[in-house]
Amino acid sequence: MGSVTRKTDPAGLDTGLLAPVRAGADTEAGLTDEAWVQAMLDAEAALARAQARLGTVPPQAAATITGCARAAEIDLPGLALRTRGAANPVVALVEEFTEVVAAVDPEAAHYVHRGSTSQDVFDTAAMLIAARTLRLVLAQLDRTAAALARHADEHRDTLAAARTLGQHAVPTTFGLRAAGWLVAVLDVRGRAAALLDGGLPVQLGGAAGTLAGYAEYAHLAHTAAGTEAADGPSWDVGRYTDDLVALFAAETGLAEPVLPWHTTRTPVADIGAVLALAAVTLGKFAADVQNLSRTELAEVDEPAEAGRGISSAMPQKRNPVLAAMIRSAALQVPSLVLTLTHCAVAEDERPAGAWHGEWQPLREALRLVGGAAGTAAELAEGLMVHPERMRANLALTGGSIVAERLAAVLAPVLGKAGAKRLVARVSVGGADAGSLVDGLLAAAPELAAEFTPERLADLLAPAGYTGAASALIDRALAHHRATLPAGPRD
Repeated sequence: MGSVTRKTDPAGLDTGLLAPVRAGADTEAGLTDEAWVQAMLDAEAALARAQARLGTVPPQAAATITGCARAAEIDLPGLALRTRGAANPVVALVEEFTEVVAAVDPEAAHYVHRGSTSQDVFDTAAMLIAARTLRLVLAQLDRTAAALARHADEHRDTLAAARTLGQHAVPTTFGLRAAGWLVAVLDVRGRAAALLDGGLPVQLGGAAGTLAGYAEYAHLAHTAAGTEAADGPSWDVGRYTDDLVALFAAETGLAEPVLPWHTTRTPVADIGAVLALAAVTLGKFAADVQNLSRTELAEVDEPAEAGRGISSAMPQKRNPVLAAMIRSAALQVPSLVLTLTHCAVAEDERPAGAWHGEWQPLREALRLVGGAAGTAAELAEGLMVHPERMRANLALTGGSIVAERLAAVLAPVLGKAGAKRLVARVSVGGADAGSLVDGLLAAAPELAAEFTPERLADLLAPAGYTGAASALIDRALAHHRATLPAGPRD
């Protein structure tokens, strides 16, 4: 056997080998261990700056802390092992980060994590991570929506068979099918955008949600500076903590919560809900593409690319791998989000295990949705549509796909129930529109007085029974234009 050179990563890097939907995604870099450490350091630095703006941390110390807040300075494998000591990464991180700051300015090191607690730092970091990921997801959803809008417009008159329970139902258009995908994606986009607009708050509560540590350090700082007596009336703890939370939110770019939410996990649950909806919405699109690309249907194909969709055993195959990867995410994310929901039952002022149980499912859900969003954009932009196959498939049942219309039109002559029974009986096994017309006239000769064979044949034409499809497409496209982010318009 030949030798194989292997690159060893001491951190055991997760490259996405078992989750190809996220491998290489734009969101991946922002969800690594290093990115999480950076987000925690960003929270620490923002807190120091907020305290400096209130006069309780020297401005130079806050500047030094901010300058040192670089994940590259942290030993990540060592940090992971030391995390077991406190069951969360913040304790060990603060120790190591304090040493980094002390090496630059020993005095500034005294102000690292001043009055804070692990959950304040980690939860704020989680919100930063979520915000950064969701912004990238929004960009991919916009790409997907733009491509689906193009398909909806270009194929507004492309006839296709609508299917219910796997069987032909009534005629539709591929444009309306694409419009349905479009509106669903826009719905997800709106919910994600709303979450970014005030739904991701900082966490600031101190050891048990009272902010006592922050207040105490601030009081001592003001007293030491001679700005007030230790028991003077000028000290207003509520005003200080309100200002601190507001400034911390401003420094991070996150929202300001009404109260500390250390055991009210609504922000995490909200993220989970949006991620689950995104996953299943993109999964629906992928499932439809997968079904429509079956050999027997062949109505669409995934974008072709060298090496994509190949089989290790069957050289003739080109598998719908983009759809498969998106569906894999759609099948996993809801279970991850269910774990987040279970963890929301958090006892006391900090639970043992429930808070800790959120971290990995949250990251995995963000990873999978980030990958699915990018993959869906690629699929939508390159989707190949085959109108001729749609027409051929539409003709498989002769005119029986328009049986609903026939039953309605014949009802005045035969009665509603009678018309439905007749059409159902004649349609079963009908090979073409001509045989259906002959069957109708043979079974109900009285129809001849009202309908000519030509008139009946016209009623069986699928193009005449697409209802409000075109108008519905217009509604979807108008909604898309109204939903586009602010910016230059054509």
